[in-house]
Amino acid sequence: MTAISTAIGSERRSRTAGYKIKKGFFDNVTSNLPQLVAVFGEANTANQAGLSISKKEITSAKEAAELYGYGSPLHQMFRILRPISGDGIGGIPTIAFPQVSDVSASATVIEWTIAGSATSNATHTLAVAGRESLDFKTYEYTVSTGDTEAVVASKMADAINGVLSSPVSATSALGVLTITSKWEGETSSKLKIRVDNLGNPAGLTYAQTGLVAGAGTVDISTALSQFGGDWYTIVLNSYGENSTILTLLEQINGKPDESNPTGRYAGRIFKPFVALFGTSEDDKDNLALITDDAARVSQVTNVLCPAPKSECLFSEIAADAVLKVARIAQDTPELSYSGKSYADTPVPNDGLIGDMSDYNNRDFLIKKGCSNVILENSAYQIQELVTTYHPAGEEPLQYNYVRNLILDWNVTDGYRVLEELFVKDAVLLENGQVTTASKSIKPKQWAAILYDYFDALATRGFIRDAEFSKSSLQVQIDPSNPNRFNTFFRYRRTGIARIQSTDVEAGF
Repeated sequence: MTAISTAIGSERRSRTAGYKIKKGFFDNVTSNLPQLVAVFGEANTANQAGLSISKKEITSAKEAAELYGYGSPLHQMFRILRPISGDGIGGIPTIAFPQVSDVSASATVIEWTIAGSATSNATHTLAVAGRESLDFKTYEYTVSTGDTEAVVASKMADAINGVLSSPVSATSALGVLTITSKWEGETSSKLKIRVDNLGNPAGLTYAQTGLVAGAGTVDISTALSQFGGDWYTIVLNSYGENSTILTLLEQINGKPDESNPTGRYAGRIFKPFVALFGTSEDDKDNLALITDDAARVSQVTNVLCPAPKSECLFSEIAADAVLKVARIAQDTPELSYSGKSYADTPVPNDGLIGDMSDYNNRDFLIKKGCSNVILENSAYQIQELVTTYHPAGEEPLQYNYVRNLILDWNVTDGYRVLEELFVKDAVLLENGQVTTASKSIKPKQWAAILYDYFDALATRGFIRDAEFSKSSLQVQIDPSNPNRFNTFFRYRRTGIARIQSTDVEAGF
């Protein structure tokens, strides 16, 4: 008979005592799939020399700023994920994948011209990327009676340069304010600058008189190759609707398929991700051009995160969406993101968000694989968050809602945990066979473990019919390969009450 304790080896004979502790697992309830966020973005021009492109876990916005530059896309995203005040994304690991700028990349340069001289004292402000302040520093400046155009331009430059985290720097000469993005590349072309006289022009007028949009894309293939065996569940794509990058992410991630799953959906790997990217586009037809592209229709990777008519950077919109998604996916993956609001995305001053304010347009967009939002309590509120997946004729769509994908991944992860504990490298035995083997598994035993797992999934709100899963379960030792253990089961995901329809009849 096999000894029940191995703290002291069975070959020992001299007087002694031993004690050993090992991990115990006494039920079939597994934890939620741990979220892991990959953040793709550029470093500032001043930080390009000697830049390490190795992935690095970042735990604060300050750390991102020191490595990649204050105001860089990476810093701006980590400023949302890891804010100065508040817990942000919390303990979920956030891994930076810094990008080297294209060799021919250029910065965005914007010129504003000031006309007139100040006729009274007044406070004016700039809005940089939709924000009149950043990290408790404002872009305000005070004009005094008699200030010339050159003096005002100089004060404006000082106001910008006084905000360390600003995505731009500024200079002035002869009444012209020149604003330059701190990094080079196409992403900088999305920068918007606005001047607000706060209701008192004080004899001054401001006009944007020059714009040279930044250009240059990056190659993220090297960064993607660093994923290795880690399960990055969410990719924060700071490059907006850049088609080349969207396509590369789709190629790497692959897609589920009954006969030939590809990329990170392949059976031996199965560590897929969703990639969130932002846009401020407000026209429904332009949005549909992005997600209804023929190449996108069957893909399950990219998730357009809209903030229509916002003036902020696309990377910030995506970071705000990731903040919401990752936290819910970590804690309560059975819940929806619908009705949740972005925490740090500026909304348009006039409160108008274009086509998405109309339900018919939102309904049009969801059918085109496009997420949508409304404006509620001065914040963008998520209505649907979906991948671009929307093949014609499939009803209901299987892989469109991000929530459903993360639910599937949780089922997979929990199953793998049980498989690792009870099946992997175990001796395979027929039902009813007696054994003294220290680790063995029989089809009936595995079925009983999975029955408990189905009940646990139903209790947690992941699946809606545990008995359906139990009745579908098949377990066998492979008839032709004694070293192979086969399992098959079905499950029905729970849905979300996205539409409520009620008919009533009233009478006397």
